[in-house]
Amino acid sequence: MKEKLWGGRFKSFTDKNVDEFNASIGFDKRLWREDIEGSLGYCRALGKAGIISEDKVEVISDALKEIYREIEKGDFSFDEGMEDIHTHIEKALIDKVGDIGETIHTGRSRNDQVALDTRLFLRASIIEIDRVAREFQLSLVEVAEKHLDWIIPGYTHLQRAQPVLLSHHLLAYYEMLKRDRQRYEEVLQRTNILPLGSAALAGTTFGLDREFLSRELKMDGITSNSMDAVSDRDFVAEFIFTSALLMMHLSRLCEELILWSTEEFNFIEISDSFATGSSIMPQKKNPDIPELIRGKTGRIYGNLISVLTMMKGIPLTYNKDMQEDKEPIFDTVDTVKNSLGIFTLLLKEIQFKRNNLYGAVEKGYLVATDLADYLVRKGMTFRKAHYVVGDIILAAQKKGVEFNDMNLNEMKSFSALIEDDIYEAIKPFSCINNRNIPGGTGIEMVKAALNKAREDLKL
Repeated sequence: MKEKLWGGRFKSFTDKNVDEFNASIGFDKRLWREDIEGSLGYCRALGKAGIISEDKVEVISDALKEIYREIEKGDFSFDEGMEDIHTHIEKALIDKVGDIGETIHTGRSRNDQVALDTRLFLRASIIEIDRVAREFQLSLVEVAEKHLDWIIPGYTHLQRAQPVLLSHHLLAYYEMLKRDRQRYEEVLQRTNILPLGSAALAGTTFGLDREFLSRELKMDGITSNSMDAVSDRDFVAEFIFTSALLMMHLSRLCEELILWSTEEFNFIEISDSFATGSSIMPQKKNPDIPELIRGKTGRIYGNLISVLTMMKGIPLTYNKDMQEDKEPIFDTVDTVKNSLGIFTLLLKEIQFKRNNLYGAVEKGYLVATDLADYLVRKGMTFRKAHYVVGDIILAAQKKGVEFNDMNLNEMKSFSALIEDDIYEAIKPFSCINNRNIPGGTGIEMVKAALNKAREDLKL
């Protein structure tokens, strides 16, 4: 049984079952980079404050950097018997430099240390997620540009509603990801704040220059209240919430791709490289990747509920419950990055079926609103026009025809305002291009949106 760094007031070792249950080294060893980075900065702050001499700062720093290189190369042996990554790194430091290493924890608690490590980890993770989210946005833009003038049915209530450009449909998801990235940026601002100097809960008695330490660690400021600093996990909940929203957006697109790939829709073909087959039904081609991303979305929701539930009844300040935030954090980071990465590749390999898309637009009276608008432009009120078009639809349904199959006399029997220009007015492309309003599906507006997207992505 190893002696604990906190074992001075204890007369006996903890039960081995307690050690195993209490330990977090099995998962928080992922924080080794952040723990060493934080200790290097803290060491320089201790030196600046005159708490340790400059030569000792150099000795400790060199040893920490050596530990960093060993872990990076795989030459460091993680001891699962250690309590946590903070204890492990400190122990490794002491083993290298002796008693000098014991000074690194002067004025510091594991409470503000783990708060720092978590913030540093999330800072790096948010920056990386933003990068892969941008790549996903880029793939949406590229696919939209490739299919600029392709038409697809727009839906409400999963019923065909109005014709829209496929590129406009795809750019809706671009906008969702744009908001997600903005939210991550806002979370980053509240995450990249220094808690060190808060110690266990009341602040350190040593005169550390916290602003100096903040700059050393490339953080944007310092926490204002030591009790809040060590007990705050708002930034964790915000990060997972933002990730849950992003995954929800991915899941919605996944659901559409799954539907579109069915024989019932037959709008797309998912590449063989991103699909699987059935162990019993030879004809099957399953959209496993979209289904998995859709499923993993619920996993991120679970992580959010886990953290919120964990925090809801914790009194100030630090409580061991908070150890349980690490696995939801790590799982969320990995799931979001992997989902965005694989989805970006999949999206570029999807084959859209132009004839089937256009065929779906031509059936189901998707231009009914435009027929009503035509009557409005001729002088009829919209409410009356709505009823007139409804009557035309009933007549067409009884005959089993579309608007274009009805001759002009049939159309005029419903309103004398209808002229032979009606057929041009209700062509799907005409209906789309009549919506050349900012934010609309008109092709000029979609081109402008694509240009703006490329500008935003700095392409």
